[in-house]
Amino acid sequence: MAFGAIPVLDHLLGPDPSNPPESALAWLSGDRLYRWATYLYLPNQYGSLMLACWFWAGGGWVTMTFADKFGLMMTVGLIGGLAINAAHDLGHTREQFERRLSKIALAQTCYGHFFVEHNRGHHVRVATPEDPASARFGENLYAFVPRSVVGGMRSAWRLEAGRLAGLAKSPWTLRNNVLNAWLLSILLFAVLAVWFGPVVLPWLIGQAIIGFGLLETVNYVEHYGLRRQKLPSGRYERVRPSHSWNSNTVVANVFLFHLQRHSDHHSNPLRPYQALRHVEEAPQLPAGYSTMLLLAMVPPLWHRVMDPRVLDFYRGDLRLAALKPDRRRAVCRRLRSTDGESVLPYRRVAPRVHCRTGHVLRRHRPV
Repeated sequence: MAFGAIPVLDHLLGPDPSNPPESALAWLSGDRLYRWATYLYLPNQYGSLMLACWFWAGGGWVTMTFADKFGLMMTVGLIGGLAINAAHDLGHTREQFERRLSKIALAQTCYGHFFVEHNRGHHVRVATPEDPASARFGENLYAFVPRSVVGGMRSAWRLEAGRLAGLAKSPWTLRNNVLNAWLLSILLFAVLAVWFGPVVLPWLIGQAIIGFGLLETVNYVEHYGLRRQKLPSGRYERVRPSHSWNSNTVVANVFLFHLQRHSDHHSNPLRPYQALRHVEEAPQLPAGYSTMLLLAMVPPLWHRVMDPRVLDFYRGDLRLAALKPDRRRAVCRRLRSTDGESVLPYRRVAPRVHCRTGHVLRRHRPV
């Protein structure tokens, strides 16, 4: 469904860039039906998890082979990954009830620190070198994921430690939102292991890895190669729609609570998902998330499709892309550089870029 039917349906239906009329935004933002859509994901999430534990423990009405159990682990992991998306929306609110639901939704994937890091870290530092969840130009998925996972945990801990230090509190307290979220995951796994037996623990760990791996793959896609520029003051420019990749595919947006309208989300983080808008300034992905996640898993294909789009968005100026200086020449070599220049192998008129300086030399039509 996630990586088969949805991409096909999105391809057949095409993108829908239409926005709700301005006159309806206030009503739409306050419609509780959309909040209940996120609330009701949690019973589905944990009902699926308990059913899976029953099967892993040898219950159920069918005899499961190792391959069957592994496939079930993959499925439950995807459900847990989608739960992070529901938690993401619930966490972008000032209501304590919804913030608690966000933590509960994150417990299955052992990613409770996301609640802290995403709101207070990622949204502040997005598209800068300081943000571990923003992928650099030329970076492949398998280098990005470990960097983002470790960097996100470190950042969340530092943010909470700093907050508690301001209250004259030690970070080793249950008031630490990272610590209490991790303890909630430990408690969940312990209860399931006692209830169904220790045999379920390897499967629980596996599905958690798949779940947060799915999240990090989405992170990779959302900001790949995009960078906020530094101002003369030394501060970064404000977050704009141009700092996130956008997609208007219909079916994926329905299943993902409009997460693909990511540009508007970063510009207006408290705007409810049902009111998120298409923004013309935002760079557009060539397909929806379901397709782009699969593409990201094959780095040569990903770079062939996305690197020219990043360079075209910045008119060929490598200095504007999120590229580590020590990676510039390696990226240029991969883009078929000759005599210190980079020739981009794609159909549209592309810029000619000097690999050493990143300057645009002239525009040309690739042969």
